[in-house]
Amino acid sequence: MDNEVLKILEKDARTTPEQIAIMTGKTLPEVENVIEEAEKERIILRYKTVINWERATEPQVSALIEVTISPQRDVGFDAIAERIYRFPEARSVYLVSGGYDLAVIVTGKTMQEVAAFVTRRLAPLEGVRGTVTHFLLKRYKEDGDILDGEEGVRRLPISF
Repeated sequence: MDNEVLKILEKDARTTPEQIAIMTGKTLPEVENVIEEAEKERIILRYKTVINWERATEPQVSALIEVTISPQRDVGFDAIAERIYRFPEARSVYLVSGGYDLAVIVTGKTMQEVAAFVTRRLAPLEGVRGTVTHFLLKRYKEDGDILDGEEGVRRLPISF
């Protein structure tokens, strides 16, 4: 798979195949073939827009939830992770190393909505031993994009 094409699309999904061909020196059919194959193979899952929700008319609340679970025989963590990632509130679910097993990113309209999800749906799941919720207070950078301030090149002051 052509990682150069994928990296360009990851940075800006609106980049056209024509633009990618110019940027990479590949032919248009080559670029279109790479994209088509990546979509077919589920390497490209979808095209995404990064939203600065703090500036939007309907801000949302996000939380990182640490989840400790008991792995199940023959399936380990996968069965419980699947039950969690099927909840629409769960934006991302990761198996992690360290003091807990899963990191779950959850969004809701209010802190109370997120808390209700944790207490009514997530924590009672069979196999979930504990949760710790961290509300995200401010996002500075999302998927490589700086959300506050200008993106320009910043030079460090030189002192002697």
